[in-house]
Amino acid sequence: MASALKRGCRFIVITFVLLLAVAIAAGLWLWQGHRGFGDTPLDGVVAGSTVEVARGDAFPTVLRKLREHGVTQGSDLQWRLLARETDTASQLKVGEYALEPTLTPRELLKRMREGRTLQYRFTIVEGWNIRQLRAALRSATPLQQKTAQMSDAELMAALGHEGQHPEGRFLPETYVYTRSETDLDVLKRAYAAMEKTLDGVWQARAQDVPLQSAEEALILASIIEKETGIAEERPAIAGVFARRLKLGMPLQTDPTVIYGIGSSYDGNIRKRDLLTDTPYNTYTRKGLTPTPIAMPGADALKAAVNPADGNTLFFVAVGDGSGRHIFSATLAEHNAAVARYLVTRRETLRKAEAP
Repeated sequence: MASALKRGCRFIVITFVLLLAVAIAAGLWLWQGHRGFGDTPLDGVVAGSTVEVARGDAFPTVLRKLREHGVTQGSDLQWRLLARETDTASQLKVGEYALEPTLTPRELLKRMREGRTLQYRFTIVEGWNIRQLRAALRSATPLQQKTAQMSDAELMAALGHEGQHPEGRFLPETYVYTRSETDLDVLKRAYAAMEKTLDGVWQARAQDVPLQSAEEALILASIIEKETGIAEERPAIAGVFARRLKLGMPLQTDPTVIYGIGSSYDGNIRKRDLLTDTPYNTYTRKGLTPTPIAMPGADALKAAVNPADGNTLFFVAVGDGSGRHIFSATLAEHNAAVARYLVTRRETLRKAEAP
């Protein structure tokens, strides 16, 4: 009887050990399968496709969206377990995420937890005016449009600067945005960037600069920006304008006249344009224009408040297509430079038209 009882106990123990070993083996197999699922690149997705996590989406909704975008691997249970393991299910970040064929489920969920959303770029080009900036914003994809139907005045009011002229208020540089953002969001950042840059530049201005405020520095910088695309020339051009302002001479700069003509400008500036008085005609009026005429970059802003020393009062383009200028101290020197410009310009055009 005792012997039979011992044999029975041994059988139970052996059976238990075998079942435990099977359970452990099965658990390890399932765990390895789970690990393999989480670390295997996504299948069924097309390069360049994306998935969007909207506000209020729970993980089952996100998983459904992944399935709709071609993600076939793994069971729903595996995805839920992985989301719990990576602490993603309760920490999903709103945004658009790239679905790359080389991305694993674990990497994708980690991006969703950390909010590493797909980002786009919009560049404000130095020298753009407000019309050009707004036209570029309307074409930016996938930037959401909120300001397209607004007037300039309504736009500035929406930015919190009612009554302010929009020209020159947005710093030229590249701004990053996500699919959920609007053109107004980008403009807010560009406005703040200009305010910060202008304030810093104004604080570092030369003591004898003939400007009364940061606003005047912004206006002058916009004129400098339109006069040259050659970075090293900007301080020299700023020097010419600074000396003219000190002497009470009109600035006599064509870009201001063109700005005053507005959208009717056809690409040619004529003598009658120089003689037609507008608030922006610096041939008929002394001093600065009422507002900026373009979006100046940081270099133009720095040049406006730190002009180069010297005695030059005139400048004219070389005429060879390089964009460079010749600077003169006297009217006689300037007239000679203008004559050379006309000769060089005609020769450059002749060569360009030759077969």
